[in-house]
Order: sequence, then structure tokens, then C-alpha cells
Amino acid sequence: MNCQLRNWTMEDAESLAEIISNKKLQDNLRDGIPFPYTVQDGKAFITEMLSSDKNDIFAFAVIADGKLAGSIAAYRQENIHCKTAELGYYLAEECWGRGVMTEAVRQICRYVFSHSDIIRIYAEPFAYNTGSCRVLEKAGFQYEGTLRCNAVKNGKVLDMKMYSLLRENYGGCL
Repeated sequence: MNCQLRNWTMEDAESLAEIISNKKLQDNLRDGIPFPYTVQDGKAFITEMLSSDKNDIFAFAVIADGKLAGSIAAYRQENIHCKTAELGYYLAEECWGRGVMTEAVRQICRYVFSHSDIIRIYAEPFAYNTGSCRVLEKAGFQYEGTLRCNAVKNGKVLDMKMYSLLRENYGGCL
């Protein structure tokens, strides 16, 4: 599947609402995202991403085969972690298992490392989310350990896995 990243547009709101209203997808995300997700929720998110500081939030729509397939963003952290960014992403269920998100992760890491002073990008998927863990591994992230009893999602206490990619070890071409 062909994958590219591009800036968000308001025209993405309807497709975004369809994608993220999937309960299986939302079960793998952090809380705070409305369910069901409306077009108005999509417009609010897109407005926030478009107005954000481009040196602190690197947010893109994921396009696969010419249509919106998901979202990916790296968020600069604060204080002593100001040269670190947390990676977050989700993908429409019909695109799962096709290499789309692995390619999107590679692209955003290349972009962040070449357009900022970020030296470390990390992600913390739920330990049971083997698909997300595999995406990170295939994109060159290193497994750093398991964060035991690190989250409560849908009333369950869950472990999370810590993965990171360092600028100095980045294998992609900048």
C-alpha cells in the first residue's frame, strides 16, 4: 500500500470521524477521545493541529492509496525532556497489517529528526497490542522495557511497552 504524510485539512473531518469511531481502534488509544467520534470532534482536532506550534507538535494525516487512513504525531515533551518527543498514531482497521503505519512511522521520524532538535522519539503501546509493537520494531525502534501496571483502560490495569528511536542511531537518510 502506498503511504504518505500530509498536513491536515478541514475536508478530512468526516473521514476522520468514520475511522476513529471504531471501538477496536479506540480500545488501543488513550482515554479522552470521544466515542462515538463526530465530524465536529474531527474539526476541533484538526483546528488544534493546524494552530499548534510546529516546533512542538509534528502532526500529519496518513494517506494510503489516495485516501485518509489515519493519524500520526510526535509531541515534544517539556522541561528536562525538551529534546524528546512522544509518538502517537492510529490507522483505519481496513489498513491494518499492510505496512502502512510502519512506513508512516519511518516518514515522521525522518521528518522530526531533520526538521528539529529532537534527539529521541519514544512510544508506549499497550503490551497486548502486538500489532503496534511490531510496527515500532519494523521501523527501527528499540524495546527498552515493560512499564508494569502503567495504565488503566476500560477498567483494566495494563502493562505498556517502552520503545525508542535515537537520532544518533537512526538508520534512515536525513
